[in-house]
Amino acid sequence: MRQLVTAALFATLTATAPAFAAPVSVEAVMSPKEQMKFEFADGSKAFVLAVRREGTAKGEGIFADAEVTEFGWHDIRPPMDGDPRGYLQLTTANGDVAVLRWSVRAIFMAGDGKPALHDNGVWELVRGTGQFKDMRGVGSLIIKPAEGEARRFILDGEVAKAP
Repeated sequence: MRQLVTAALFATLTATAPAFAAPVSVEAVMSPKEQMKFEFADGSKAFVLAVRREGTAKGEGIFADAEVTEFGWHDIRPPMDGDPRGYLQLTTANGDVAVLRWSVRAIFMAGDGKPALHDNGVWELVRGTGQFKDMRGVGSLIIKPAEGEARRFILDGEVAKAP
């Protein structure tokens, strides 16, 4: 009898216990598939880059091995700063889709021979299908140059069921 009560109590507690956030740590090297650069005729070096990049997320957590598409709007003001933002669409092998909204602050700092751009910001899981339906997530995002025009998106954070 005691085992039955203990089993029933355990089942009740685990069924009503809140789901804890699962860590996410992935990197995706993404190459441009489409892009359009808008330059201004005011003598500044400011530009806006509208871009679609694609790659694969590698690392740990629910986003690992997903195909990633960036839909980005990069508002850049060399040699000072910029405000890139956009969406990342992550698609798993079984077709589940997670949509992340992201924003970074771009700051130029002294580098080897030319200013180096540092992109640091945040991401948020805003909607999804399948396993991502009714999920929320948040974390940090760093964007770094990769080979050629490719960019490395580094995402760390947590994902859990929405309250």
